[in-house]
Amino acid sequence: MAVEIHVPELGESVADATVGRWLKQEGEAVKSGDPLVELETDKINFEVEAEQDGVLESIAKSEGETVGVGEVIGMIGEGDGTPAPEETEEEEAEAPAEEQPQAEQPEPEAEETTEEADGHREVEDGVRASPSVRKLAQEYDIDLGEVSGSGSGGRVTREDVERLIREQGSGGAPAREAERPAPEEDGKREAAPAPAAEDGREERVRLSRRRLTIAQRLVESQQNSAMLTTFNEADMSAVLELRRRRKEQFQERTGARLGFMSFFTKASVAALKAFPKVNAELQDKELVLKHYYDIGVAVSTDEGLVVPVVRDADRKNFAEIEQTIADLATKAREGKLTLEDLRGGTFTITNGGIFGSLVSTPILTLPQVAILGMHKIQERPVAVDGQVEIRPMMYLALSYDHRVIDGAEAVSFLVRIKEMIEDPESLLLEG
Repeated sequence: MAVEIHVPELGESVADATVGRWLKQEGEAVKSGDPLVELETDKINFEVEAEQDGVLESIAKSEGETVGVGEVIGMIGEGDGTPAPEETEEEEAEAPAEEQPQAEQPEPEAEETTEEADGHREVEDGVRASPSVRKLAQEYDIDLGEVSGSGSGGRVTREDVERLIREQGSGGAPAREAERPAPEEDGKREAAPAPAAEDGREERVRLSRRRLTIAQRLVESQQNSAMLTTFNEADMSAVLELRRRRKEQFQERTGARLGFMSFFTKASVAALKAFPKVNAELQDKELVLKHYYDIGVAVSTDEGLVVPVVRDADRKNFAEIEQTIADLATKAREGKLTLEDLRGGTFTITNGGIFGSLVSTPILTLPQVAILGMHKIQERPVAVDGQVEIRPMMYLALSYDHRVIDGAEAVSFLVRIKEMIEDPESLLLEG
């Protein structure tokens, strides 16, 4: 009995997803629990698994298509995928006369005529390929009869066609693109993973759902807030000295590595308590002041920037903060973050210093009204008690929404963080 493959519930406030890539091909045997397809949402990617043993009978939604919760994206049928080649040979041997009448029927001929009028090449009889594969082949003027199928029973897969396209340097794609007047056809062209130029110097790569969402949110943040940035610098001597003396003992006792993020998280929480508007959200004509401290920590991954959240950071000690951040960063890089890991957040910290950034302007994570940017620690000459000394200095940046936070308040907030970082023992008192 065939079973439909549905888009599962995607989580709170997530209504649709984009089909990333199919991990199984049509006609391929699957086991219950096997990952079938990867779906991309605004926040995370996840795999849809098979609910029963059988064969992936059909794929209804191809790569790049948007699908909603509950929508059917494919079918799993009975079987194990192995009899297909033998059945095809037997059918061709036992009933060759069945194919001839089909070729003589008027309706298929009309379809072939239409395809030829559109500039597509006729697919040879006996070629096994899904509708999405045939569509891709037609778009690039590929004769499926010339493609060596690597799928079950000689089925031509999408990868087979894409490989031939790459080998041919995108073949007739540029000519077909010039023939197309409709702009929506250009959108389909952009989804193809083949080089855009015959000489291979350009390549079109479909943007992931996450990257598209990041782009959209950053533009919205710039357009929908009165964002300003104030800068300061912190002398990191005291923190570095404390870490030098205590990091081994700290790790032996707690199992966590003593980094810089716990210091800045603690300092941020203390500053947020002193300046509650920075830990707020603007909703229409009301300011929602939040008396909890869920600190987002920006993490860079291959898929793009994500901001998992350290819940109730004010109730966590240094070791708990460091361990939580380490766990979230590992999950992010392994693609195992859940929607709950990313939900909410009242204030965000981003550290461009790990990539060598000396100074930058972080962009707000709406609906938050402020974000703290850390940067590279660099030795610089500074004046200390009338003397020039070389100190390890870090530039700090606070971007804030001027609709909610005045300049004086933003500057004072950042000065408060600077003072606590330069006197880390004060963080113990604040805690």
